[in-house]
Amino acid sequence: MGEAGAGTGAPGGPEASPEAEVVKLLPFLAPGARADLQAAAVRHVLALTGSGPGRALLAGQEALLQSLVELAPASAPARDAARALVNLAADPGLHETLLAADPGLPARLLGRALDPQWPWAEEAAAALANLSREPGPCAELMAALAAAEPADSGLERLVRALCTPGYNARAPLHYLAPLLSNLSQRPAARAFLLDPDRCVVQRLLPLTQYPDSSVRRGGVVGTLRNCCFEHRHHEWLLGPEVDILPFLLLPLAGPEDFSEEEMERLPVDLQYLPPDKQREPDADIRKMLVEAIMLLTATAPGRQQVRDQGAYLILRELHSWEPESDVRVACEKLIQVLIGDEPERGMENLLEVQVPEDVEQQLQQLDCQEQEQLEREQEREQERELELAPEPWVERATPT
Repeated sequence: MGEAGAGTGAPGGPEASPEAEVVKLLPFLAPGARADLQAAAVRHVLALTGSGPGRALLAGQEALLQSLVELAPASAPARDAARALVNLAADPGLHETLLAADPGLPARLLGRALDPQWPWAEEAAAALANLSREPGPCAELMAALAAAEPADSGLERLVRALCTPGYNARAPLHYLAPLLSNLSQRPAARAFLLDPDRCVVQRLLPLTQYPDSSVRRGGVVGTLRNCCFEHRHHEWLLGPEVDILPFLLLPLAGPEDFSEEEMERLPVDLQYLPPDKQREPDADIRKMLVEAIMLLTATAPGRQQVRDQGAYLILRELHSWEPESDVRVACEKLIQVLIGDEPERGMENLLEVQVPEDVEQQLQQLDCQEQEQLEREQEREQERELELAPEPWVERATPT
């Protein structure tokens, strides 16, 4: 995710060293400080987060980090403070430093993100989404979630906030979705999401079509994809209790006019789509959707269920339409799985197949060649663009 815009105005003089400036800032960030001086101090902190050396300097300051989180919510400086934390968390090289300086930072940010009255909850969620990309901070955040009351776990609160329209009237909370996607890399988070008694996945499915935010759609799709790695749950995910496949296929479908025979092979929700039906516009999200379906075909029963629901028809049309090479490649591989012969006995579960070392090396070489070709094509495409608009800091995050 991009950095927040940095303001100007430093309370320290031009001759002051960076370390001295940080020391001078602390009194102005304390509760009760004059509002104009507090605002100038926070603007200077935000300006420092616009450069690598500035972020490195601030990341090790425990008192300063705590002050940024605890500023009064109604004040303008609190907004700039929240954006400064987003910028600090956007630098993966500083995550260990941030946690070492302030181990309680993830828990405090989580409290702010899930507070329905906190006006800068979106920024807190964005900072957590950045911070949770790395394994160490992600584990720290999972520990903070697990420390919540057993009757209302932190993950349950996160999912409730994400799935409740208007949970926070002053913050859309789109970045809770990539945060959940990052957390779903952890086995404990996937166990929670895939608990049949909690009905969590079913609440997330409608958000694959959320019209107002690609950040939210992408985070939810990334979460579902990560859950699809658990092949023991495929029968449940594809069965009537969840029925995940139509929700993965619908964003990939266009306005194609299938024959009556083909239409009957499709799930009801994919039949007779309107002529203005648009596919998911974000290529990264389309790729994650294809990858999720691919994971669901890891076992023989899963492959049969995906075939029976007419996935090939949607993927065939997507492959013909798809302008992005890497998505086309993923789509083509999935089509080959669906129309190809079944693996020999003992190799039915594709997630458990042991690939010989020489074959793995060949596959890695082919992947490198495909990646190089993709990069060359992207470079040529960029050369054809006359100009590139800068990306707003709150409009996009890449879930992992």
